[in-house]
This record gives sequence, C-alpha cells and structure tokens, in this order.
Amino acid sequence: MDYSDIAARGLVLLGCGKMGSAMLEGWLKNGLPATSVWVVDPYPSDWVQARAEEGLHLNAPLPGAPAICLIAVKPQMMAEALPTLAAMGNGETLFLSVAAGTPISYYVTALGAETPVIRAMPNTPAAIGQGVTAITGNRNASAAHLAQAELLLSAVGETLRLEGEHQMDAVTAVSGSGPAYVFHLIETLAAAGVAEGLPADLSIRLAKATVAGAGALAMQSDDGPDQLRVNVTSPGGTTAAALEVLMDEKGGFPDLMTRAVRAAANRGRELAKL
Repeated sequence: MDYSDIAARGLVLLGCGKMGSAMLEGWLKNGLPATSVWVVDPYPSDWVQARAEEGLHLNAPLPGAPAICLIAVKPQMMAEALPTLAAMGNGETLFLSVAAGTPISYYVTALGAETPVIRAMPNTPAAIGQGVTAITGNRNASAAHLAQAELLLSAVGETLRLEGEHQMDAVTAVSGSGPAYVFHLIETLAAAGVAEGLPADLSIRLAKATVAGAGALAMQSDDGPDQLRVNVTSPGGTTAAALEVLMDEKGGFPDLMTRAVRAAANRGRELAKL
C-alpha cells in the first residue's frame, strides 16, 4: 500500500482503543512507519506503549498540518477531545471520523466550515481484519481525500462509499450494530441445541462454526443468500420445517429483523440530535 503522502506529512490518531489499535496495527503491518504516527490517548495499552518504543509519537506535541487526523474516541469524549485539534481545521488536514453517532456537521462546527471531513462506520470484525466500513464526506472532501480514507480503512477490511450521510443511520443499523445480531443468533441457536439435548459446549461449537461457515460461503459464492438458502433446503425436509417458522411473516425473521434494524436506525437519528 502506498502510504507515502501520509508518511511524509504524518497521521494523528485521536483515541487508540480496540478500533484504533486494530487500524494502527494494520497500517504498521502494511508499511506505514511508526515515526509518522502521533497517538493521543490518556490510557494507552501496553501494545501502544510498545509501539512508542519503535518510534511512534505517544501523547507528544502534534504536527501542525498532518495529512490525516483520524478520530476514534467515544462520542461522549468528543466535546473534550476535539478542541485540541481545532488549529488543524480549515486547512489541508483531512479529518476522518469512526466515532458512531457523530454527524459531519458537528466536526464542521468545531473545526471550521472549510475543513474536509469524512465520516466512516466500521464494525467490530475490523479487529481481525474482516470488517466492512462505509464512508461519506462533506463538500470539502476531495476524491483524493476519499481515496486516502479508503487506503487507511482497507487495512481492517472492505470499504464502501455511500451516496451521502443520509444513509449512515441505516448503515449503522445493518453493519455497525449487525455483529451483535449475529452473536445473538449464535447464542440462541446454541441454546436451542441444548434444549434439544446437546451438551452446552458441543452446541456452542456447532453454532459458532455453522454461522462462520455460512458467512464465508455467502461471501465466496456467486449466488445470493436467497439462492444459497434454496440450495440447502430439501422440500419437506428438516430445513424446510425450520424455515417455515423462521420465515413466518408475522413472527419470523423478516418482521423481527425489520423492526430491529429500524429501532437501531431510529436510535442513531436520536443520538445525532443530542
């Protein structure tokens, strides 16, 4: 990956928790020099502190105009953390945010109307390089800025561009919160196995492997999930019996998932107004 421009001008990472650390690890593995990275975090992990011994700038004075300032602090810490970066606003520094529920307008108000801002929504599988991140930028974010954001975020998985910020709440509800839905599926599938007589340890292993394998197959197959479902469903068989329950219009997955995603999206809209 070509990090040459970022390496020359520097990258500031505001917040280095699980998501920030996952991205930082990916950048360093892909060739970004530790000496080109400034991390601001009041409670750095041992791993981050070890990177400081390799040349990473930890809680040190920041460069005046880095290529990118990536904001990875929790939303409730934003009001305190963002003013420390105000001097970089209205300039050439791209502000790239992976903070959930914080709209682009918030950054523009804090940093200046001419500040290039890109908002991104990654998800937790980014921690193992299997995430998916949706991005959208304001009018000051150029094609080059978007390309830089994609370059950085590709270190932790796939990156997709949105039509605009109006799609971000839906993205948050589908992929941002989505891993929790899958984890709950594993949890409830395993519990159902136990109810049918399986030992708990065996049932959870079966449930984990089944969901992981089905997800991998869905990603690799040219068929859509609807066709994959048909492929594994014999008429009158055991899978068909289960799907009759799961696909029920009133109490099955279609209605339940629609209501769950709508609840998450609505909550995202509410948080953006706080």
